[in-house]
Amino acid sequence: MELFAEADYKILEKRKITTIISVALLLIGLVSIIFHNGLRLGIDFEGGTLMQIQFEEAVEVSDIRNALENVGHESASIQQFGAPNEIIIRVLRLEEQEGIEASEAIKSSFTDHFPDNPYQVRRLEQVGPKIGSELRGAAVLAILSALLGIVLYISIRFEFKFAIAAIIALIHDVLITLGVFSVLNLEITLAIIAAFLTIVGYSLNDTIVVFDRVRENLKALRREKYFNIVNLSINQSLSRTVVTSVTTFVVVLVLYLGGGEVIKNFAFALIIGVVIGTYSSIYVASPVIVEWEARTEGKGRLAKKR
Repeated sequence: MELFAEADYKILEKRKITTIISVALLLIGLVSIIFHNGLRLGIDFEGGTLMQIQFEEAVEVSDIRNALENVGHESASIQQFGAPNEIIIRVLRLEEQEGIEASEAIKSSFTDHFPDNPYQVRRLEQVGPKIGSELRGAAVLAILSALLGIVLYISIRFEFKFAIAAIIALIHDVLITLGVFSVLNLEITLAIIAAFLTIVGYSLNDTIVVFDRVRENLKALRREKYFNIVNLSINQSLSRTVVTSVTTFVVVLVLYLGGGEVIKNFAFALIIGVVIGTYSSIYVASPVIVEWEARTEGKGRLAKKR
């Protein structure tokens, strides 16, 4: 059984409302980023040390923080990892400390503060400031390269206006996801950049399905208005879009709930991306090509009158 087999929703007629919704979400994210003085970058980009430590007995986060304050890490991120006796610590690099020195100082402080509670370091990751800077540049380059490749591909397969519409939708998706991470004060790490690239691919796939149906209908319904053709194409691909999105959402939701703390933020980014990507393929990309066509027709008519 096909869902929405006889769908005839006036989707494009709601484009002013959905535009307001999109702009509002983008502004909320932008204000949050400004309020937080930028995004909260993880040690992958800022440089620092990550330690996963398992104590023999449960420890209080406040006690861990007191121990870290003694070695200059007042702003350290402390997170319980599954059990109350296991924690993950993220500390940014101090000017007077290198990575090895930072981890040794932390271990020494823990030994002094918890003499009757032995511990073991289960994971230790260190990133220097130079590597962090290089990773930031590589992440930006990866995203820009992906967007450029998308423009070229869609311009060749469809038209240039379709490529611009797809890029606008993708930027919309990434910025809103970034905004959510800023509002919730979540770290941006290399795993999150990977999630963003996954979101770009997923959203683009949805958008191309709609665009492909638009192209077919433009050939089959030459006398129909462009607005009606695009609206019909969205309705015809609605079943496929919804089914794909729901099944993907269920998978990433299970990953978020049961995948563990290490990939929790990655899965959360994908959850946001699936929802926003589905929304943008219907309410962002398609309205852009309709508005582009309307403006092109208007200019054409004006030129004829002259």
